[in-house]
Amino acid sequence: MKFNRINVVGSSGSGKSTLGRAIADKIDAPYVEIDEINWKSNWTEATDNELFGGLQRALSGEKWVLDGNYSRTESVKWARVEQIVWLDLPYWLVLYQVFTRTIRRSVNRETLWAGNRESLFKAFFSRDSILLWCITNLARVRRQYEADVNNPDLSHIKITRLRSRAEVVIFLSNLSRQENSIG
Repeated sequence: MKFNRINVVGSSGSGKSTLGRAIADKIDAPYVEIDEINWKSNWTEATDNELFGGLQRALSGEKWVLDGNYSRTESVKWARVEQIVWLDLPYWLVLYQVFTRTIRRSVNRETLWAGNRESLFKAFFSRDSILLWCITNLARVRRQYEADVNNPDLSHIKITRLRSRAEVVIFLSNLSRQENSIG
């Protein structure tokens, strides 16, 4: 079955953006990143009205790949979603990936959404640390998506759980075969 509206979810550092972009490329769909809609300059979050409105506009088309969690947006993002791809990689791998990503972004002074940048100070010495958030929320994120998998209200949505990098590669390979056999 071919899916045109896909939400890639998982913990920070799990690889949502990388996988989301790869899927969007394979199915020739717009790639939408919730963080880009949510974050304003100086790490200020959008209001719910701004976030929901921006998300509704971004997801108004018939084809898209959305990267991001934000459980408060589920009523908007899952209203028309056909498939949820859950990156549920081992904790050690997610922690390694978020750590190396944070170091790379900080050292290279990579510009993120709305001109924001990560910093080593914020990563290691702040209560707003993405590393701390990841460590303290990995189990909660996993419980949330395990509940979603078993939620009968979501039975109309195909949920694909990927637990390793090898499963990600196989998923993308199968996605390519689906596209090639359909088109």
